[in-house]
Amino acid sequence: MEDFSENNRVLLCGTAAGRPVYSHSSRGTDFFSFPLEVRRLSGSVDRLPLLLRRELLETAELREAGKLRVAGELRSFNNRRGEGAKLVLTVYVRELDFCDEEDGNLAQLRGALCKPPILRSTPLGREICDLMLAVNRRYGRSDYLPCICWGALARRAALWPVGQRLQLSGRLQSRDYRKLTEQGPETRTAYEVSAMEIEEEVKSEE
Repeated sequence: MEDFSENNRVLLCGTAAGRPVYSHSSRGTDFFSFPLEVRRLSGSVDRLPLLLRRELLETAELREAGKLRVAGELRSFNNRRGEGAKLVLTVYVRELDFCDEEDGNLAQLRGALCKPPILRSTPLGREICDLMLAVNRRYGRSDYLPCICWGALARRAALWPVGQRLQLSGRLQSRDYRKLTEQGPETRTAYEVSAMEIEEEVKSEE
């Protein structure tokens, strides 16, 4: 078992929705990506992007419509190509196995707010709060991960200051939206962690 970060863990069980395709190479290692579809209790489906090393990919012959168990971390990077979302999220896979379990989706994060929370209401009048969490990675790097929470939790979250440290658990979800571009409206996909539980960390006094 690989050494997982204490700050960032994603556990998924779902169906491979495409064949792995080459993504990029870094430090002599080839990386591949493919989507995983995870069904919610409501019946809707989240289509989540996975990224993994060639060595891990070669340990199992992936097949479309195969059920997979994934353990990894939620990573972010800036898209500098000018196409698509500016902040790109992906699940960096550390463990990959076949399974016959029910679909599952759990994200556990620990970090600090790096932007002021934004409290808003949906068209149906439900309160929602947008949070941007900075989660430390090794070697001085950080991932910037969008999160949302609802109802009473959203109202409480709206009062937190930038820098507030949090631990949260929820699910990683996908959401389609329309973006107006120079070529006309485009359908794009955003990813965010929908938090079900959030705990505030109190800074210890030395």
